[in-house]
Amino acid sequence: MSDKRKNLERLLSPRHAAFVGGEDALHAAICCAEGGFTGKIWGVNPGRRTLGDFPCFPSVSDLPTPPDAVFLAVPSATAVEVVAQLATIGAGGVVCYTAGFGELGGAGAKLEKVLAKVAGDLALVGPNVFGLLNYLSGAHLWPYAHGGKRVERGVALVSQSGMLSGYVTTNQRSVDFSYVIGAGNQTCLGVEDYLEALVENPAVNAFGLYVEALRDIPRFTDIAIQALAHHKPIVVLKGGASEVGAATTVTHTGSLAGTDSFYQALFDRLGIVRVTTPSQMLETLKLLTVAGAPSGKKLAAFTCSGGDAAMVADGGALLGLEFSPVSLSTRNTLNELLPSIATVSNPLDYTTPLWGNEQVLTKVFDALVRDDCDMALLVQDYPPLDMSHDVQMYRTDARAFAAATSAAGVPAAVCSVLAENFDVESRSLMSQQGVAPLQGLGDALTAIAASTNFTQRCEQIVSNRNELRLTPIQLIDDTPLTVDEWEGKQLLSAAGIQVPRGHCVSFDLVEDAADTLGYPVVLKLIGTGFEHKTDVGAVRVGLENRAAVSRALVEMVSSISTNSPSLVLDKVLVEEMMPAPLAELLIGVQSDPQFGQALTLASGGTLVELVRDSQTLLLPSSRSDIEQALLSLRCSVLLRGYRGQSSVAIGGLIDVVYAVTEFSAQYRHRKLELDINPLFVLEDGPVAVDVLLRFIPD
Repeated sequence: MSDKRKNLERLLSPRHAAFVGGEDALHAAICCAEGGFTGKIWGVNPGRRTLGDFPCFPSVSDLPTPPDAVFLAVPSATAVEVVAQLATIGAGGVVCYTAGFGELGGAGAKLEKVLAKVAGDLALVGPNVFGLLNYLSGAHLWPYAHGGKRVERGVALVSQSGMLSGYVTTNQRSVDFSYVIGAGNQTCLGVEDYLEALVENPAVNAFGLYVEALRDIPRFTDIAIQALAHHKPIVVLKGGASEVGAATTVTHTGSLAGTDSFYQALFDRLGIVRVTTPSQMLETLKLLTVAGAPSGKKLAAFTCSGGDAAMVADGGALLGLEFSPVSLSTRNTLNELLPSIATVSNPLDYTTPLWGNEQVLTKVFDALVRDDCDMALLVQDYPPLDMSHDVQMYRTDARAFAAATSAAGVPAAVCSVLAENFDVESRSLMSQQGVAPLQGLGDALTAIAASTNFTQRCEQIVSNRNELRLTPIQLIDDTPLTVDEWEGKQLLSAAGIQVPRGHCVSFDLVEDAADTLGYPVVLKLIGTGFEHKTDVGAVRVGLENRAAVSRALVEMVSSISTNSPSLVLDKVLVEEMMPAPLAELLIGVQSDPQFGQALTLASGGTLVELVRDSQTLLLPSSRSDIEQALLSLRCSVLLRGYRGQSSVAIGGLIDVVYAVTEFSAQYRHRKLELDINPLFVLEDGPVAVDVLLRFIPD
């Protein structure tokens, strides 16, 4: 274990804490004392003998012993001096509340580099950070009022947004935190450092992250795999999700798979649950820590309203949740139990005559949850406290629901349609029975749908965690060059990927090459200055005879000479005309210094950016992941056989995609960019009809 890691553990479980500065330091020290921290609390300020009720020392060098934890709230230049002194005396960690560093750019950024250097092995949190809340020991290093309470176990929240880390502590959603850590500028410690220090801590049952960027993707991946192995879910709210493609890319893949697509692929790979709002984060964490993740997408839902049932069905379907039809035997059972006005279905409106009838409702819930489901949901909006004369009826229904789902071993949640319609006492009763009290129908359904990948990935970790690891990539510092289409296809063909029969010839041999191939044929001009031939009119298809070939060649050369005289024409690619495909796909690979290589699968053709039907996987990926990505495309209906068309041998298609990934791995460090667009999916196998390939040559 490194010295910095040891110091971070001292900071997270301190024996003593020092607060350096004036009023902000005083407020933080009071917060620490009021949190119930039983260790020593010291002030540091050369102008004071006491900091409130706490003894105060002129400098950190005068402290009785090197402190495990320090809250630092002094001007930026002074902060650098104090951090240097703390490193010298062997302090543990510093929460640097001070701003005025890299976030300002210029001189601030230079000063931050100095700060990082003098910190050495100190566990420096920030700078420019709200602080750190420790709900296990009460050792709060935080200058503001906050919510939360002392706990024995809870969620660890790490946030690059100080304001978010502040207001989530006052949540009214029954989510308890073990730690709340502001990451700030991440000068010395990144999100992955906090995860690593806490992943094996039994007092931490899950992680909530707000991130804008991760510093070390492969290391983050390794630690997230550890979290999976310990069945500790990670829920991420990712800021800056707008699409940012690589500025220098010339591939369609580059326009489809920007930075956010890579992050999404990373989260999917690791079973990390991604959300888009703070309320979704809290509801998802509540679901995962109270009830546990569903093992699949099949949901059994119960309501006392036809309208609620319709909203659950509609909202769940949009998110990919499934509502299995009720089996015949279960239908017969429910018909005997339900009032005559009820209609047996899933979601089930069990109707108001059964309100408060715990014995019958337990049987109703039991029948449906044992039918075919991965999770159960009961929709109930509890009355406010001043209208609570019938709240016991609601709680009776929920108690019956909890008993039935517990007996069936199915994770369960009770959900209010409106977030505010779930009082704290009822939420507490549900949590005590292992039923997640979710608030807000939309957020609840989103939490359920987003969590379905977690259990699957946990199971894969048990079998082989190495499949999910990412190896760091050191890209050669040079500019990739475009390989002409003929050469690119020869490389793919040697890798076992079928390409059209063809010849690459000089202009005077085009007609003879076409005669040799047999008609119809395709002509493509090969040259420099144009990667996408269709855009400049350098392609002609369906040429039926020698005369058509001659005419097309003259027209293409004349058009380019007139409209694009800067383009250089070298040769002509003459290829067999492929039959109409069952589907057109794009297979693309990009290289990224942080994420490694990424595979993009998409609906192919000239409208690929317009359709934007794509899935991105980080490499290496398994055949099962490739299959899942292919079948997740909207165009996958064509692969299954659409309106009487033949279905595709999906195994053969997966083999081709996998072969592309193995081919690409050879160029891992050479900034490879690859587009196969389109890949014609034919009845007798896929064919790479058009190829764009760039990499740094040997």
